[in-house]
Amino acid sequence: MEPGSTGPFGGGELVITDRRWRAHVPNVVRLVARALAAAECTASVALTDDRTVKRLNYRDRGKNKPTNVLTYEQPPEILLAFGQVAREAAREGKSITQHLAHLLVHGALHLHGYEHDHPGEAREMENEEARLLSRLGVPNPWKPR
Repeated sequence: MEPGSTGPFGGGELVITDRRWRAHVPNVVRLVARALAAAECTASVALTDDRTVKRLNYRDRGKNKPTNVLTYEQPPEILLAFGQVAREAAREGKSITQHLAHLLVHGALHLHGYEHDHPGEAREMENEEARLLSRLGVPNPWKPR
């Protein structure tokens, strides 16, 4: 990743390597801080690009494609791919800001041990995401629009 750090950040660090995050998400630093605080998470966050996330997704998960969010436990870190997040937001008819908040909470919950491999786990995680997002004024992403 190229340098783009914003420095210490609520127990972790925020690094923005793709300028589009700042261009498309108003007050992105504040949003990240609020989302992590709502989820009681002290992870570092990297707001990066599809190419970086694709490379890491292949290296660490054997999947040769970008994904919206990757989480790492040691050290705790959440990485988000701008292009993937923007495409999903457009497809789902929501703002990049709302989708970013959702994915930050989603990543934080993974770091807290939540999973979504099975229907019961997925429901539990979705309910917790909706609860935390409501604190941020973000609509429940699981309710049909």
